[in-house]
Amino acid sequence: MTAFALDDPFDRGSGLPKPGNPLRTVSMVALTRGSAGYAGYRSAPQARRSAADSIPPSGLVLLAIVSVQLGAGFAKELFAALPPSAVVFLRIAAGALIMGALVRPRLKGLSWRDWAVGIGFGVTLALMNLTFYEALSRLPMGIAVAIEFLGPLGVAVAASRRRIDLLWIGLAGAGVVLLAPWGQSASVSWLGIGFAMLAAVGWAGYILLSAAAGRRFPGTSGLSFAMIVSAVVVAPVGVVTGGADLLQPELLLIGLGVGLLSSVIPYSLELQALRRMPKQVFGILMSLEPAVAALIGVLLLGEVLHAQQWAAIVCIVAASLGSTRRRKS
Repeated sequence: MTAFALDDPFDRGSGLPKPGNPLRTVSMVALTRGSAGYAGYRSAPQARRSAADSIPPSGLVLLAIVSVQLGAGFAKELFAALPPSAVVFLRIAAGALIMGALVRPRLKGLSWRDWAVGIGFGVTLALMNLTFYEALSRLPMGIAVAIEFLGPLGVAVAASRRRIDLLWIGLAGAGVVLLAPWGQSASVSWLGIGFAMLAAVGWAGYILLSAAAGRRFPGTSGLSFAMIVSAVVVAPVGVVTGGADLLQPELLLIGLGVGLLSSVIPYSLELQALRRMPKQVFGILMSLEPAVAALIGVLLLGEVLHAQQWAAIVCIVAASLGSTRRRKS
């Protein structure tokens, strides 16, 4: 989710964030979970007053972060009954059904470039979620989310011309070095780190493709289109690996809950928050997501991290926070 109604941080020619707008890196967090599209906030009408209006916008953002990470935590608990690819299928299928019911993508009149962007967007979403869930099955939640955060951070830094961004690159790199299993930590595997890195690359690609989709599809129809494509892409591997277990009512119910926690609920909360707070503040709060993921991992899954691992997460959070700072005029 991003505050595109306030101003568009992307360069219309390149599709990259404009220099001086590195906030794009963290304000995309919820979107990457499959919850919203580039143009979703731009075209969203002003919401009627609701119970959420009584909650401070910062509280709404924190609730959204907790919702996303609870969704990831419950998804990880499903790994005991289903392989990660099958859980991804349940999550994306639930999101596609919900988004398709709310926003039916219009296919008539699309050019071949529109189709290419929409399909690329959906394939990227599928691969990003598949690799992230594979990482989640091998790493503690906080570590998987922290490494995945390198994707949007890289997009922001690549689009910036500030020398201080070299510091954030160094901090993020230090975090990865601290997380690497140099023979002393059984809770972290190189394969898990590799999958998390691939998820980070997918997240970066998702950010750029979501911008392109927002220019070619009205409202959130680009996301709806992408989620349907993503469900189709993931379906073969998800159905084959999940098999008949996918038909168990309790697993289907949990999968629906994961889709709601990871997509619909945070999307709604973030829309409310972005209407009432500067996007820079939103980005700073979203930078806390790896730390929140680590805390939920401890509380929900019993994933106790070592001091070195906490230090690594702090480095990556600090790098994300630093990348949100505005350039002085």
